[in-house]
Amino acid sequence: MLEFENVSKSFWTGKQRKVILDRASFRVELGNSLGILAPNGTGKTTIINMMAGLEKPDEGEIRKTCRVSFPLGFMGGVVPKHTARENARFIARLYGLDPDYVEAFSRWLCGLEEYFDMPLGTYSAGMRSRFTFSLMLALEFDIYLIDEGMPSTTDVEFNRKAGSILKDRLREATVIVVSHQASTLEKFCRSAAVLRHGQLYMFDTLEEAKRMYDYS
Repeated sequence: MLEFENVSKSFWTGKQRKVILDRASFRVELGNSLGILAPNGTGKTTIINMMAGLEKPDEGEIRKTCRVSFPLGFMGGVVPKHTARENARFIARLYGLDPDYVEAFSRWLCGLEEYFDMPLGTYSAGMRSRFTFSLMLALEFDIYLIDEGMPSTTDVEFNRKAGSILKDRLREATVIVVSHQASTLEKFCRSAAVLRHGQLYMFDTLEEAKRMYDYS
């Protein structure tokens, strides 16, 4: 279970205070994937980051009683001066997993060959994306966080392998996805919410959320 209780979050833009959430309360139970519809620039990524524990709310409490992923495509948490091998083993220890397994899985999936034993700081953006996404799939979570859908790389073979594994994982896991397009949510969710001016409006169905989103 992931729960927000009276959570508020805002930023000072230099001219005004931008409200992301204003005393928002909601709960995501395991087995009930949730989509959040919101226009660009309204704080979708901030909400996902708070769910992952990457950002803290200004007020309120966020409670988690299950394993929640970092956002798909998240580039943080790895050290550029360390190799992919060193990063994989370090992350495995943080999550209490077998470093040999996490290293082997990531090495196989990302397909970086000799670059796997070179510092991440020498990677192209696409190579780093492949590694971090492989690393996330090496870990198993109860809730997966997706910001605007699955990130893609220019490597067709990697996208095929990673997409197949992610699809299998999501059959049994719960998903929270934020997007400005309802079509993205249709792939993952039945229930949905709409974010407007710091308020999160929850609906039992995606169709109900789409009607509010399209006409508000």
